[in-house]
Formats: sequence, C-alpha cells, structure tokens
Amino acid sequence: MWPMSYEVPEVENLSLADVYREIMMRAPEHDFDPSLERMQKVMDYLGQPAQSFKVIHVTGTNGKGSTARMAEAICRAYGLRTGLYTSPHVEKITERICVDGQPISDERFIDMWLQVKDFVEMVDCESLEQGGPCMSFFEVLTTMAIWTFADSPVDVAIVEVGMGGRWDATNVLDGDASIIGPVDMDHMQWLGDTIEQIAGEKAGIMKPTSTVIIGPQPHEQIPALLEDYAREVGVQAFVRDGVEAEVSSRAAAVGGQMVTLRTPQGVYEHIPVSMFGEHQAHNALAALCAAEVVIPVAGQLDADVVTQALSAVKVPGRIEVIRRSPTIIIDGGHNENAVNALRAALEENFSFTDLVGVVSMMKDKEVETVLGIMEPILSKVVVTQNSWTNRVMPVDELEKIAVSVFGEDRVLRADTMPDAIQTAVDEVDANDELGIGLGHGVVIFGSFVTAGDARILLKERHNAELKNTKEDRAAGVDTDFSHDDEQD
Repeated sequence: MWPMSYEVPEVENLSLADVYREIMMRAPEHDFDPSLERMQKVMDYLGQPAQSFKVIHVTGTNGKGSTARMAEAICRAYGLRTGLYTSPHVEKITERICVDGQPISDERFIDMWLQVKDFVEMVDCESLEQGGPCMSFFEVLTTMAIWTFADSPVDVAIVEVGMGGRWDATNVLDGDASIIGPVDMDHMQWLGDTIEQIAGEKAGIMKPTSTVIIGPQPHEQIPALLEDYAREVGVQAFVRDGVEAEVSSRAAAVGGQMVTLRTPQGVYEHIPVSMFGEHQAHNALAALCAAEVVIPVAGQLDADVVTQALSAVKVPGRIEVIRRSPTIIIDGGHNENAVNALRAALEENFSFTDLVGVVSMMKDKEVETVLGIMEPILSKVVVTQNSWTNRVMPVDELEKIAVSVFGEDRVLRADTMPDAIQTAVDEVDANDELGIGLGHGVVIFGSFVTAGDARILLKERHNAELKNTKEDRAAGVDTDFSHDDEQD
C-alpha cells in the first residue's frame, strides 16, 4: 500500500522501535501535501475525538515547545488533566505525547498505534485511489496524540504545531486559545519566501472559537497582519504582547528569572520562571494568557498556583545546564532568532571567561549566520557531526565555514560527538588554572538532534565511557530516516 521494505513483526511481539520504524517509513514531517483532507477523514472515522477536550494551539518560528510546556504546567497545577503534544523529541519518540506531564509509556504508545492503525490504512487506501499520498509520519503521530488525549480522557490538550499552521496536521483542532509566537524566516521552502507569507501560514490556526494570543514580533509589520487575519476570521478576542498583556519587569535569578506579568485578567507579581532569557519571560506571558482562557475560573488565577507551575518547568535541550565543573549547556537552537536568544541568555546569566562551543547543524540551515552570532562569545569552537546521517552537514564542510568565521586557530575538529564533547571539555580544563570550573564552560548547539545526542552521552558518562549514540537512540531517533527535527 505504501513503499515499505520493513517487515512488521506480529502484533504480540511489537516493540516501540518496531512501531517507530513502521510509521517512519511514511513521508517525513517536512514532505507534506498541503491538505487537511486525510486528517479530517481519520478524525471522522474515529468519531471526532478532539471534541471531548479544550485546546491550546501553539505556533511560531521559535519558542513553541517552551510556551506549550508552561501552559500545560499551569493547567495541570490547577487540577486539570492535561495532554501535551510537542515536537521534535530530544531522546525518545514517546516524549512527544504526554498525559498529566509525563510521556506515555512504550506499551501505551504501541497500543495507541494498534487502535488507530486500521483507520489510518482506510484513509491511505482512499487517498491512493484518488491519486493522493498515504498519511505522513506526522499525520499519523498527530492522530495517535489526539486519540490518546480522548482515550485518557484529558480536560485540555496543549498542542504544538509541527510546521507552519494552515496545512499542519494539528490544524484539524479548533483552539480555544491560539498562540502565535514570534514569526521569522525559517522553512522558506515550504512556508514561503517572504515574512508576510510565513505569517499567513501561521495565522491559519486562528479559528472563530479562538482567543488569539500574539507574542512579540521581530518584524514590525507582523502584528498588524496578524490582527487583520484575526478580524477576518472573527475570533473571540485577541491579546497582544505589549498591549493587552506585557512583561512588566524581569530580573535574572538563580536557575532562571523573576518576572511580573500583566494579563487581561490581572497582574502576577514576582513569578519565578525556571528558564533563562528574555524570550522565556514572553513565552511565560503567552502561556499564562492561554491558561486563563481554558481554566474555568472567573478573573485572575491564583498567583501561588502559577508560581508553583512556572517555577518547575524545565525544557530539555533549551538552554539546559546538563553538567557542572565545567558547566556544560545544551541548546537545540538552529536559526538566527533562536541562536540570538541563546547568546543573549548566556551573556545575561553566566560569567564565562572561557566558553568553548560544540556545533553540528543540518545542511539546509543558515550555518554561517548561526556561527557568526556565536563567534564573539566563544573562545574556540569544535565542529562535529551528529547522528542524523541523511541531513546533517558533513564535518569537513562545517569546518570550512567555521574557519571562515572564527579563523583557523579557533576551530577544532572531532568527527564524532563523543570526541567533540571530550575535546571541548579538555580545552576548558586546560585553561582552568584553579581546577574548579569557575568561568569555564562548554555550550553544545546547532540542532535538536545535536542536543539529543549530547544529552544521552552526558547522562551515560556518569556510568560509562562516552560512546556512539546511534543504537542507543533506536527507539527514539532512527538516524537513517530524515523527518524534520527542527520544529522549534
């Protein structure tokens, strides 16, 4: 029915890796047909499961995952049963579908696939008969997430768009709150080559049922465009960062920052946010505004409950301090906006006198721009190659670009991630005369696959030598496939 060479095991012998490989044989996330017809059909066959819960729908070029997790945390702290659907995963596919703040188990992931599989194959058959494609990897995974949330059942699902918005598989949902974070140039080959076109794609998640929350925008024309879209759709209301809502104050604090947030419902003073960077304060504001829409409380939420929620949110692979002595930070930033945020957060919250970068990026990204942003704060950079073999920039090509940005004397090369991390640590250790790690650090960046590889390696190293991650990631990332890892 679709071009597969993978032989599916018997149902009783299915493992998570088997199911992952089976759905990954489908078209990847970035190779999609601009239509919601297949998703609408499978939702019809399943009895419209999304009608059983409220929805917070999140899009934007960067910050979707962080915003979604903060909104989920607030809703859960208020006693609502929550579903959370995000992408990409850093280590394991089950990370993408969470219920009550926890990834679903391997067994439940397999069970959800078996429950929807027949309906997916019915849609495949109908689409093929009409000359169309089978459901894609992301469409299948989105179907599984929605079915999981209905089956649980959850009170509210917080759902991150995969890419764009208008034709994204998640857009079969009608958001009670629709968050549109910063809109910038990314995924141009799929979303359009102007900022206006990209904004139009992301505005496609607005529905008449929605309160639309518009985050801070890096391009001055975007707020007015989004407001025009909102009026055309006839949304319930819209809330703009800097107008109906604002970050009134923020100050760096241990492990994150302290913020005061004003929303349409009130002012929340001295709220701790356990993530670094000004952008995370604005993500917290958007999350809080969305939570106010779906939590059945009149007026302002309880500030103590909001504090409890936001002080506990940690997002893997987003300016994450993974080790100390020396400090090692990992971040999945891969485009100009995200890496600018990473640099600003490092400069604001850390006092590094010697910071060595480890970088591996996908070959379709703006590598020279990203390296140029980081160059002023890095003493040296170690170029390497992550485990995503189909899309990663070969290390020899990355080395040439890095030399053009940093100069030959500041570029080191390591062909594997374990060697790259060890090289960077050895470099900062050699410069640490006191031997206490103070002021010395390593930042690993360039891709969520890079962040995931590093995260697994650094956790393993507590008990074993660094090793290649390819087999370790089989149940989470099969590196011979090339679905789009760079969603956030």
